[in-house]
Amino acid sequence: MGRWSGMRRRGRGQSGVRLMVVGVLLTCGGWIGGPALPAAPWQGGLWVDPDNAARRALDGVAGGDGAERAVLRWLAGQPVAVWLTQGDPLPRAREVSMAAEAVGRVPVLVAYHIPGRDCGQHSAGGAADAAGYRWWVGRLAAGLGDRRAVVILEPDAVAQALTGCAPEQPRQRLLAEAVDTLKHGPGVRVYLDAGNPGWVRDTDRLAAALAASGGRRADGFALNVASFHTTRTTVAYGEEISRALGGAHFVIDTSRNGNGPPSTVAGAGPNGGEAWCNPPGRALGRLPTASTGHPRLDAYLWVKVPGESDGTCRGGPPAGRWWMPYAVALARAVPGRETARSAHAGAGPTGARGGTAPGDAVESLRHLQPAGR
Repeated sequence: MGRWSGMRRRGRGQSGVRLMVVGVLLTCGGWIGGPALPAAPWQGGLWVDPDNAARRALDGVAGGDGAERAVLRWLAGQPVAVWLTQGDPLPRAREVSMAAEAVGRVPVLVAYHIPGRDCGQHSAGGAADAAGYRWWVGRLAAGLGDRRAVVILEPDAVAQALTGCAPEQPRQRLLAEAVDTLKHGPGVRVYLDAGNPGWVRDTDRLAAALAASGGRRADGFALNVASFHTTRTTVAYGEEISRALGGAHFVIDTSRNGNGPPSTVAGAGPNGGEAWCNPPGRALGRLPTASTGHPRLDAYLWVKVPGESDGTCRGGPPAGRWWMPYAVALARAVPGRETARSAHAGAGPTGARGGTAPGDAVESLRHLQPAGR
């Protein structure tokens, strides 16, 4: 359980009447999740799951293409989020948080079980009803206990409600309850998902929806989860939302944004004719780190698991299944890779030493952290 992460990520625009974020969103002139996170939540660096998707794929490959194995070995050494999507989340949440605590690191988990998840598309599912969801979130909180964890709460849920997928107020109430439940854990940091820069363009309206969904009591919001918008574009979008919320903090998923978003939907096929689904030519983005140099940007994270399919489009397997050709393509498409051909080993920004990066992916080590896109 909790091992798949395929999902829908539309880059559509959102029109409509701009809504002013009223003073009730603010407390003492700022976001309640307010001051910059202390060092403690990120101290020791991000946790690397020793049983992550890339590691399992590597263990299942005997011999074969050396370059592919090198990609897998390197990917296996990167801190990637653990997705909790079905069943009882307590055992996995406890396992992950205890393993991370034992080595002095912080895990990133994704809670992805909202009723009506993904509007019934590739990653459809979630709890059967509100009562089932409340139980599930309570079990997640119990599994984390008083240990440190970063939780990305419900990718797409707020933005989908704003664009007509689900009734706004019931979903917002449910999310607000989830924030409160998770925040009972003294070491838990909650970032409420806010979509991506190509989705809800009216940032005042989005900020109001985040606040109504418990965002005022969360530690911030998350952007670009499983999407492809450049870091530069996403930071600018995050700054707009942050200002509308009186200084909210945020995190960005950079797992696949090295080449920015796709410009066409060519080749998506009848089962996935949208640009978000397994688009070719995408690349790994900045490496995960809490050292961003930005006062409101708490971390670059790999929330989407690089190499897991978005769904049955462009020849991909079902959402969340490992897809070796796509994993290798993400590494080989890193901008500037042609300038570096030798293999390198190195310590990532989390302090965890990764495997040897293949020549085609070495720019992931040398370029992604300092510059990115």
